Amino acid sequence: MQNMGTDYGRVAFPDNHHHHRHSDTEISNERVSYSGPLSGPLSKRAGRRSAKFNIPDSSSSNEEKYVELTFDVGTDSVALHSVKAAASTDIEEDPELTLLAKDLEKRSSSSVVRNASARIRQVSHEIKCLASFSKKQPTPARFDRTKSAAAHALKGLEFISKTDGGAGWAAVEKRFHDITNSTDGLLPRSRFCECIGMKESKEFAGGLFDALARKRNIKGDSINKAELKDFWEQISDQSFDSRLQTFFDMVDKDADGRITEDEVREIISLSASANKLSKIQKQAEEYAALIMEELDTDNHGYIMIDDLELLLLQAPNQAVRGESRYLSHMLSQKLKPTQDDNSVRRFCRDTKYFLLDNWKRVWVMALWIGVMAGLFAYKFVQYRNRAAYGVMGYCVCMAKGAAETLKLNMAIILLPVCRNTITWLRNKTKLGTVVPFDDNLNFHKVIAVGIAIGVGIHAIYHLSCDFPRILDASDEKYQPIEQYFGKQPTSYWHFVKSVEGVTGIIMVLLMAIAFTLAAPWFRRSKLNLPKFLQKLTGFNAFWYSHHLFVIVYTLLIVHGIKLYLSKEWYKKTTWMYLAVPITLYSCERLIRALRSSIKAVTIQKVAVYPGNVLALHMLKPQGFRYKSGQYMFVNCAAVSPFEWHPFSITSAPGDDYLSVHIRTLGDWTRQLRTVFSEVCQPPPNGKSGLLRADCLQGIKNPNFPRVLIDGPYGAPAQDYKQYEVVLLVGLGIGATPMISIVKDIVNNIMAMEEDEENDLESAGVNNSLTSKTPSPTSLKRKEQFKTRRAYFYWVTREQGSFDWFKGVMNEVAELDHNHVIELHNYCTSVYEEGDARSALIAMLQSLNHAKNGVDIVSGTRVKSHFAKPNWRNVYKRIALNHTNARIGVFYCGAPALTKELRQLALDFSHKTSTKFDFHKENF
Repeated sequence: MQNMGTDYGRVAFPDNHHHHRHSDTEISNERVSYSGPLSGPLSKRAGRRSAKFNIPDSSSSNEEKYVELTFDVGTDSVALHSVKAAASTDIEEDPELTLLAKDLEKRSSSSVVRNASARIRQVSHEIKCLASFSKKQPTPARFDRTKSAAAHALKGLEFISKTDGGAGWAAVEKRFHDITNSTDGLLPRSRFCECIGMKESKEFAGGLFDALARKRNIKGDSINKAELKDFWEQISDQSFDSRLQTFFDMVDKDADGRITEDEVREIISLSASANKLSKIQKQAEEYAALIMEELDTDNHGYIMIDDLELLLLQAPNQAVRGESRYLSHMLSQKLKPTQDDNSVRRFCRDTKYFLLDNWKRVWVMALWIGVMAGLFAYKFVQYRNRAAYGVMGYCVCMAKGAAETLKLNMAIILLPVCRNTITWLRNKTKLGTVVPFDDNLNFHKVIAVGIAIGVGIHAIYHLSCDFPRILDASDEKYQPIEQYFGKQPTSYWHFVKSVEGVTGIIMVLLMAIAFTLAAPWFRRSKLNLPKFLQKLTGFNAFWYSHHLFVIVYTLLIVHGIKLYLSKEWYKKTTWMYLAVPITLYSCERLIRALRSSIKAVTIQKVAVYPGNVLALHMLKPQGFRYKSGQYMFVNCAAVSPFEWHPFSITSAPGDDYLSVHIRTLGDWTRQLRTVFSEVCQPPPNGKSGLLRADCLQGIKNPNFPRVLIDGPYGAPAQDYKQYEVVLLVGLGIGATPMISIVKDIVNNIMAMEEDEENDLESAGVNNSLTSKTPSPTSLKRKEQFKTRRAYFYWVTREQGSFDWFKGVMNEVAELDHNHVIELHNYCTSVYEEGDARSALIAMLQSLNHAKNGVDIVSGTRVKSHFAKPNWRNVYKRIALNHTNARIGVFYCGAPALTKELRQLALDFSHKTSTKFDFHKENF
């Protein structure tokens, strides 16, 4: 509160009512008795000013009773200091009437004068409304607003955020004129949401419109510009008391100053609708009863505005486990990039950071580019010294140099997709420390680009340069190459119809098809093509077009044998380049075919969850050993006998079953869900959920489609055990590999606790020194499992998504006694904390979790957060908690978040003592 240049002013109110809430007001009258509202003129000077009020009450005695309000009056601000029994009365002081003052925003003197009387009328109205409710006893204790939880709440109940409000009144005014061009200057209620920037919350904006109109006795469903400006001033008012009153008015539909259970139910339903929380909307009656039970302890059938404040100040009390006051202070400090005006020094530093972060990729790419350049130069020089150069010049050198790089690239492009080989190398060898196996698919794409460039150079120089020169060459010039081409051709068609020409053209066409359909906008069906062309997009088109490589490699070998300029077999090296990779890849496919087709897996359970997610629980095949974070391929002949699709394994290695969660995103997954839905009848009451195969309609063995699996295959997330601290981030269905890791961590922790108990029991039985040492099993487990702390962040758009792994969340919350795993669920459909649209959800969440231990958003024991995480603060908190540590960051989900998470990992690694290693799932 401002202390300099202020005096105290006192205003007295009759104390014959239940006082509830006080707005920030500005009073400058001498002590005078009033029977009307607080609306006297505002003095233009600071000083101690007070007033007396006499509000008749038939239930009171003839003796007048007063309450004294003390204000801090400054030159540009006025703040309420305290409320107590007036000295002229014998009333006992009511502790509830004491309020902690709150600074008003600094405004110009003219702004203060303009708003003062409106504020005063609001206070008078509130006191009058509550004067008739004096029988309500006892009064709940008021929260201390200096406490951290209350301070956080005071920032809440914002109706207009920075993004919603745009540029403030100027933007609202512009939208008003655009909307009312055809409505004679009147803004209809139906478009109020659009005008104030609440397009996505139409129903909530409608409720806000009704509350503001009721307060001003505005009838009808339209308002003019002046009324809109009045509405806007109250909506955008930064005073917490004003926002609280506005929210109260929204709930108080009949404007009688009290909130009934029906009104609570209605606002819960409205808030749930605004935040797309359908389950809460359906249970609005149950949650309304919970609020009334908590706040209406005397069963009056209504609650007051101070009860609403009490509920609000209770809501934001969830703190992250282990977060200290020092840490909270540190979180407020923003990590700023290092400034360096010297461009050379800045370039050197950035280069150094880049090499440190990407040295594995750098040396592999440097080796590949070096080998390509060497092969190109070798062939270029070789043909520069041959007879063909006299006729075709540098054109033949360029074509043959590109052809040599093509041979190697067509060979090594198969290696990154030899998944069994890569999994064996990363699991059984130390090559993973120097070779970036996690980037196998990215390297596959890079090589594909190299092939495209090589094909372009080779074809263009042959077709547009070499062949025309041969046709135009004189007899004397042609003579040295007659042994290769025979009699001099007389037409271009001679080259096109030859074996070399036909095989080359067909290969180029097939490669172009495969390359085009593999592009993201085709593979993910992002193009808006006509209906008859839709089959050219999607994963199926990508899958089948990619298998044209069998024809391409066959034609490539033929093309390499029928060379014009090389007749000796040992100079035709194409087959030499391809022999080993094709043999290795063929063995891989043979192993996969034999391993997966011997016996179909037994489906134990099938679940269809909200968000179009199909969960398959299978009996774990004998000998199927995997690590958390790995994935496997799934085939269903009823959908397609040839297609195999990769999915992360969601069960933990210690589970007695194998599970995958498949979200319907493409044509294959959509057909798979349809196939299983035809067999599985929906559960009773139309609810989606688990269907047990062993009891479905009394059939012991339901006729499930035949499902084959192949795997497991290595993935970046499987290396989480190498880190003592891990940050796991899953976006939507990308949580699947992280769920397996979380379960595995819990299983390992429980196993280590059992090992310790067994070691202690052994020590108790035998007191020898040898018995007190850990057992070999315990030592091996501790050596293999280094993880001692895990942070799991799951961000999803839909409330129903939490049903996918509800059991896992509850299990972790129950079994993780030492708080090794910190779980954070984020629902992005809910407006961020502080927004009035989510305020009641936050209040309700706090109440229900305190009473029942269940979160109303996720339906688990883990409290959910609203909106999107602040990833910089997430990294910052982990860096402060684990200084001088190396953190493994594992992410699975949409590519949009990859760049931000990777960049933050680099920033914090360079500017703090904590190092972050970022890994993204790619398969």
